[in-house]
Amino acid sequence: MNSGLAGWLDLFVKVMEKLPLTLLMLGLSLFFSIILGVVIAVIRIQKNPVLFQMATFYLSFTRCTPLLVQLFLVYFGLPQLLLVFHIDINSWDRLVFLVIAFSLHAAAYLSEVFRSAYMAVGKEQLEAAYSVGMSYSQALTRIILPQAFVISLPNLGNNIIELLKDTSLAFTIGIIDIMGQVRIILGNNHGMGMFQIYVVISLVYWGTCILIESAIGYMEKLFKKGRISLSE
Repeated sequence: MNSGLAGWLDLFVKVMEKLPLTLLMLGLSLFFSIILGVVIAVIRIQKNPVLFQMATFYLSFTRCTPLLVQLFLVYFGLPQLLLVFHIDINSWDRLVFLVIAFSLHAAAYLSEVFRSAYMAVGKEQLEAAYSVGMSYSQALTRIILPQAFVISLPNLGNNIIELLKDTSLAFTIGIIDIMGQVRIILGNNHGMGMFQIYVVISLVYWGTCILIESAIGYMEKLFKKGRISLSE
Protein backbone atom coordinates (compact mmCIF):
# COMPACT_ATOMS: atom_id res chain seq x y z
CA MET A 1 0.00 0.00 0.00
CA ASN A 2 2.71 2.47 0.99
CA SER A 3 4.86 1.61 -2.00
CA GLY A 4 1.82 2.10 -4.21
CA LEU A 5 1.05 5.46 -2.63
CA ALA A 6 4.70 6.46 -2.97
CA GLY A 7 4.53 5.61 -6.65
CA TRP A 8 1.47 7.80 -7.14
CA LEU A 9 3.08 10.70 -5.27
CA ASP A 10 6.33 10.35 -7.23
CA LEU A 11 4.38 10.38 -10.49
CA PHE A 12 2.40 13.44 -9.39
CA VAL A 13 5.60 15.31 -8.49
CA LYS A 14 7.17 14.50 -11.86
CA VAL A 15 4.14 15.79 -13.73
CA MET A 16 3.89 18.92 -11.57
CA GLU A 17 7.52 19.78 -12.35
CA LYS A 18 6.41 20.85 -15.83
CA LEU A 19 3.32 22.77 -14.77
CA PRO A 20 5.22 26.12 -14.60
CA LEU A 21 6.22 25.73 -18.26
CA THR A 22 2.64 24.93 -19.22
CA LEU A 23 1.41 28.00 -17.34
CA LEU A 24 4.11 30.12 -19.01
CA MET A 25 2.91 29.00 -22.45
CA LEU A 26 -0.65 29.73 -21.40
CA GLY A 27 0.18 33.17 -20.01
CA LEU A 28 2.22 34.36 -23.00
CA SER A 29 -0.25 33.03 -25.54
CA LEU A 30 -3.16 34.58 -23.67
CA PHE A 31 -1.43 37.97 -23.39
CA PHE A 32 -0.74 38.29 -27.11
CA SER A 33 -4.03 36.72 -28.17
CA ILE A 34 -5.99 39.24 -26.10
CA ILE A 35 -4.14 42.16 -27.74
CA LEU A 36 -4.63 40.74 -31.24
CA GLY A 37 -8.21 39.76 -30.46
CA VAL A 38 -9.09 43.32 -29.42
CA VAL A 39 -7.48 44.71 -32.59
CA ILE A 40 -9.41 42.29 -34.82
CA ALA A 41 -12.65 42.99 -32.96
CA VAL A 42 -12.23 46.75 -33.50
CA ILE A 43 -11.47 46.18 -37.20
CA ARG A 44 -14.63 44.13 -37.63
CA ILE A 45 -16.71 46.66 -35.70
CA GLN A 46 -15.48 49.64 -37.74
CA LYS A 47 -15.77 47.63 -41.00
CA ASN A 48 -12.96 49.24 -42.93
CA PRO A 49 -13.37 47.54 -46.36
CA VAL A 50 -9.80 46.29 -46.79
CA LEU A 51 -9.01 45.47 -43.16
CA PHE A 52 -12.43 43.89 -42.67
CA GLN A 53 -11.87 41.46 -45.56
CA MET A 54 -8.38 40.61 -44.28
CA ALA A 55 -9.74 39.96 -40.78
CA THR A 56 -12.58 37.84 -42.17
CA PHE A 57 -10.14 35.72 -44.19
CA TYR A 58 -7.92 35.28 -41.14
CA LEU A 59 -10.84 34.25 -38.94
CA SER A 60 -12.16 31.81 -41.53
CA PHE A 61 -8.79 30.11 -41.99
CA THR A 62 -7.98 29.96 -38.28
CA ARG A 63 -11.35 28.65 -37.17
CA CYS A 64 -11.61 26.07 -39.97
CA THR A 65 -8.19 24.43 -39.65
CA PRO A 66 -6.92 22.31 -36.73
CA LEU A 67 -4.61 23.96 -34.23
CA LEU A 68 -2.06 21.20 -34.78
CA VAL A 69 -1.87 22.10 -38.48
CA GLN A 70 -1.45 25.78 -37.61
CA LEU A 71 1.31 24.91 -35.13
CA PHE A 72 3.18 22.94 -37.79
CA LEU A 73 2.69 25.73 -40.34
CA VAL A 74 4.30 28.20 -37.95
CA TYR A 75 7.03 25.89 -36.68
CA PHE A 76 8.06 24.35 -40.00
CA GLY A 77 6.69 26.79 -42.57
CA LEU A 78 7.46 30.23 -41.14
CA PRO A 79 11.26 29.73 -41.07
CA GLN A 80 11.23 28.55 -44.69
CA LEU A 81 9.04 31.45 -45.75
CA LEU A 82 11.28 34.03 -44.09
CA LEU A 83 14.40 32.46 -45.63
CA VAL A 84 13.07 33.70 -48.98
CA PHE A 85 13.63 37.20 -47.59
CA HIS A 86 17.03 36.17 -46.14
CA ILE A 87 15.70 36.16 -42.58
CA ASP A 88 16.88 33.15 -40.60
CA ILE A 89 14.82 32.32 -37.50
CA ASN A 90 15.74 28.64 -37.26
CA SER A 91 17.71 29.35 -34.09
CA TRP A 92 14.65 30.69 -32.28
CA ASP A 93 13.44 28.78 -29.25
CA ARG A 94 10.55 26.36 -29.87
CA LEU A 95 8.54 28.24 -27.29
CA VAL A 96 8.48 31.32 -29.53
CA PHE A 97 6.90 29.39 -32.41
CA LEU A 98 4.36 27.82 -30.09
CA VAL A 99 3.33 31.17 -28.62
CA ILE A 100 2.97 32.63 -32.13
CA ALA A 101 0.77 29.75 -33.28
CA PHE A 102 -1.35 29.63 -30.13
CA SER A 103 -1.77 33.41 -30.01
CA LEU A 104 -2.95 33.55 -33.61
CA HIS A 105 -5.34 30.67 -33.01
CA ALA A 106 -6.82 31.95 -29.74
CA ALA A 107 -7.12 35.52 -31.03
CA ALA A 108 -9.61 34.40 -33.67
CA TYR A 109 -12.00 33.17 -31.00
CA LEU A 110 -11.33 35.94 -28.51
CA SER A 111 -12.02 38.58 -31.17
CA GLU A 112 -15.59 37.30 -31.45
CA VAL A 113 -15.91 37.25 -27.67
CA PHE A 114 -14.78 40.89 -27.48
CA ARG A 115 -16.88 41.95 -30.48
CA SER A 116 -20.07 40.51 -29.03
CA ALA A 117 -19.26 42.08 -25.65
CA TYR A 118 -18.66 45.44 -27.37
CA MET A 119 -22.02 45.21 -29.11
CA ALA A 120 -23.70 44.40 -25.79
CA VAL A 121 -22.51 47.68 -24.25
CA GLY A 122 -24.77 49.67 -26.56
CA LYS A 123 -24.28 52.59 -28.94
CA GLU A 124 -25.75 55.06 -26.48
CA GLN A 125 -22.60 54.71 -24.37
CA LEU A 126 -20.48 55.80 -27.33
CA GLU A 127 -22.83 58.65 -28.14
CA ALA A 128 -22.67 59.83 -24.52
CA ALA A 129 -18.87 59.84 -24.71
CA TYR A 130 -18.97 61.92 -27.89
CA SER A 131 -21.36 64.37 -26.24
CA VAL A 132 -18.75 65.23 -23.59
CA GLY A 133 -16.02 65.75 -26.18
CA MET A 134 -14.24 62.38 -26.11
CA SER A 135 -12.60 61.01 -29.22
CA TYR A 136 -13.33 57.47 -30.39
CA SER A 137 -10.08 56.13 -28.94
CA GLN A 138 -10.78 57.82 -25.59
CA ALA A 139 -14.32 56.47 -25.50
CA LEU A 140 -13.04 53.03 -26.43
CA THR A 141 -10.38 52.83 -23.72
CA ARG A 142 -12.23 54.67 -20.93
CA ILE A 143 -15.83 53.56 -21.37
CA ILE A 144 -16.49 50.82 -23.93
CA LEU A 145 -13.63 48.37 -23.36
CA PRO A 146 -13.84 48.32 -19.53
CA GLN A 147 -17.53 47.43 -19.69
CA ALA A 148 -17.01 45.00 -22.55
CA PHE A 149 -14.26 43.28 -20.60
CA VAL A 150 -16.58 42.58 -17.66
CA ILE A 151 -19.28 41.27 -20.02
CA SER A 152 -16.74 39.04 -21.77
CA LEU A 153 -15.34 37.46 -18.58
CA PRO A 154 -17.41 34.22 -18.65
CA ASN A 155 -16.55 33.49 -22.29
CA LEU A 156 -12.99 34.65 -21.72
CA GLY A 157 -12.68 32.10 -18.92
CA ASN A 158 -13.92 29.33 -21.20
CA ASN A 159 -11.37 30.28 -23.84
CA ILE A 160 -8.55 30.35 -21.28
CA ILE A 161 -9.44 26.80 -20.27
CA GLU A 162 -9.52 25.73 -23.92
CA LEU A 163 -6.12 27.33 -24.42
CA LEU A 164 -4.77 25.48 -21.39
CA LYS A 165 -5.91 22.18 -22.88
CA ASP A 166 -4.43 23.15 -26.25
CA THR A 167 -0.99 23.45 -24.66
CA SER A 168 -0.97 19.65 -24.57
CA LEU A 169 0.10 19.85 -28.24
CA ALA A 170 3.42 21.45 -27.30
CA PHE A 171 5.17 18.09 -27.10
CA THR A 172 4.58 17.59 -30.84
CA ILE A 173 7.35 20.12 -31.57
CA GLY A 174 9.65 18.87 -28.82
CA ILE A 175 8.64 21.05 -25.88
CA ILE A 176 8.67 19.04 -22.66
CA ASP A 177 5.64 20.39 -20.88
CA ILE A 178 3.15 18.32 -18.87
CA MET A 179 2.22 16.09 -21.81
CA GLY A 180 5.83 15.87 -22.90
CA GLN A 181 6.76 14.75 -19.41
CA VAL A 182 4.05 12.10 -19.55
CA ARG A 183 5.45 10.78 -22.82
CA ILE A 184 8.86 10.47 -21.20
CA ILE A 185 7.36 8.72 -18.17
CA LEU A 186 5.49 6.31 -20.43
CA GLY A 187 8.73 5.50 -22.23
CA ASN A 188 10.80 4.97 -19.08
CA ASN A 189 8.34 3.87 -16.41
CA HIS A 190 7.89 0.22 -15.53
CA GLY A 191 6.26 0.53 -12.12
CA MET A 192 3.10 2.44 -13.05
CA GLY A 193 0.59 1.57 -15.73
CA MET A 194 -0.66 3.84 -18.49
CA PHE A 195 -4.02 4.21 -16.73
CA GLN A 196 -2.45 5.58 -13.55
CA ILE A 197 -0.30 8.02 -15.49
CA TYR A 198 -3.23 9.47 -17.39
CA VAL A 199 -5.31 9.64 -14.20
CA VAL A 200 -2.62 11.84 -12.65
CA ILE A 201 -2.33 14.15 -15.65
CA SER A 202 -6.12 14.42 -15.83
CA LEU A 203 -6.21 15.52 -12.21
CA VAL A 204 -3.49 18.11 -12.82
CA TYR A 205 -5.36 19.65 -15.77
CA TRP A 206 -8.67 19.43 -13.91
CA GLY A 207 -7.28 21.12 -10.82
CA THR A 208 -5.70 23.89 -12.91
CA CYS A 209 -8.99 24.50 -14.72
CA ILE A 210 -10.84 24.72 -11.40
CA LEU A 211 -8.39 27.40 -10.24
CA ILE A 212 -8.91 29.35 -13.48
CA GLU A 213 -12.69 29.12 -13.13
CA SER A 214 -12.46 30.28 -9.52
CA ALA A 215 -10.26 33.24 -10.48
CA ILE A 216 -12.64 34.31 -13.26
CA GLY A 217 -15.62 33.97 -10.93
CA TYR A 218 -13.89 36.05 -8.28
CA MET A 219 -13.09 38.77 -10.85
CA GLU A 220 -16.71 38.84 -11.98
CA LYS A 221 -17.89 39.41 -8.41
CA LEU A 222 -15.36 42.19 -7.84
CA PHE A 223 -16.25 44.08 -11.01
CA LYS A 224 -20.00 43.67 -10.58
CA LYS A 225 -19.80 44.99 -7.02
CA GLY A 226 -17.80 47.96 -8.26
CA ARG A 227 -14.84 47.23 -6.00
CA ILE A 228 -12.50 47.42 -8.99
CA SER A 229 -12.82 49.80 -11.93
CA LEU A 230 -10.95 49.31 -15.21
CA SER A 231 -11.69 52.82 -16.38
CA GLU A 232 -9.70 54.55 -13.66
